[in-house]
Amino acid sequence: MERPPQAEPVGVARPAAGFWAEAWHRFRRMPLAMTALAFVGFLAAVAILAPAIAGTKPVICRYKGRLYAPCLAYYHRDWEPVIFATDKFRGEYPRNLAEKDPASWAVWPLVFQDPYRAVRADEWPGRPANPARDAGRPSRRNLFGTNQSGVDVFAKMVHGTLVALLVGFVSMGIAASIGIAVGALAGYFGGWVDAVVSRTTEVVMCVPTLVLILALLAIVEKPTIWKMMAVLGLTGWTGISRLMRAEFLRLKSAEFVAAAGAVGAGPGRIILRHILPNALAPVMVPITFGIAAAILTESGLSFLGFGQPPPAASWGSLLNDARSNLRMWWLVAFPGTAIFLTVLAFNLVGEGLQKATDPRLREARK
Repeated sequence: MERPPQAEPVGVARPAAGFWAEAWHRFRRMPLAMTALAFVGFLAAVAILAPAIAGTKPVICRYKGRLYAPCLAYYHRDWEPVIFATDKFRGEYPRNLAEKDPASWAVWPLVFQDPYRAVRADEWPGRPANPARDAGRPSRRNLFGTNQSGVDVFAKMVHGTLVALLVGFVSMGIAASIGIAVGALAGYFGGWVDAVVSRTTEVVMCVPTLVLILALLAIVEKPTIWKMMAVLGLTGWTGISRLMRAEFLRLKSAEFVAAAGAVGAGPGRIILRHILPNALAPVMVPITFGIAAAILTESGLSFLGFGQPPPAASWGSLLNDARSNLRMWWLVAFPGTAIFLTVLAFNLVGEGLQKATDPRLREARK
């Protein structure tokens, strides 16, 4: 026999929700911010599953009695199984699988288009080659059209999503790590440490970011996406550092910090265990805005020709392709819309975080 639910004792208060739980509750009540967060999640899913969405390499196949995943080569060239190079597939899987092993089978991407080259005639049985130049308008086979060389724009945009998100998250991860560490040390120790950090931050802020990035990329012998991420991260930490310094200056005189010092906690424990968790909330907002700025900067550099060398898949490189033939409107419309929506989504998420973590709103509800 089930026991009836017991009523809570009168006068016993429920434990208050934590700061992050309350911030998430406020964030969920913002339709625009939640829609933007869902769009960011959709972009992340597209980036992770890009080889299964668009490509000419099987997602998984059985060849000569063994299972392989050739699509991993889209993440890294060295991850393509060596047996396909030994058997001279030369990137054409449908015909070679059927001819070299009639018992083979494969699971193919949703769209048979490659982000790095044009699909050739009969590469997929009965399908013509990709059109090029003005003939490459959007069609049933090429959803977003093709560029001058006949490479499918939809495939390049799907695989370019990974590049865009990597640039945003990795570069801001570097910037956040530097900014949080430098700002925390300056705010906690003060004195000459604060003076050196503050003057260094001011010097970096005085240099135009885009000019500094172009100068550093010009020095680099072979620009890659990883070097671009490092440059963006090494030049984007100043705002985070100043904000973290201000938070540490405010919190280091709080009572809980004095209590931690009274029981023998060292500077490292006080910084990492007591002050840093309470200082992170305001820093999350500029980090989110910085991700959007990094994506926009990478697209601008690729548009100017300072991004990844071809045939890398990048939204900015598609815009760069449109400069040579302005009649190919689809090279502007689709990647331009993707950049706009992505930057807008991260900005809306950042604005939502700003409202959700604003202490003035928290006090107003009491």
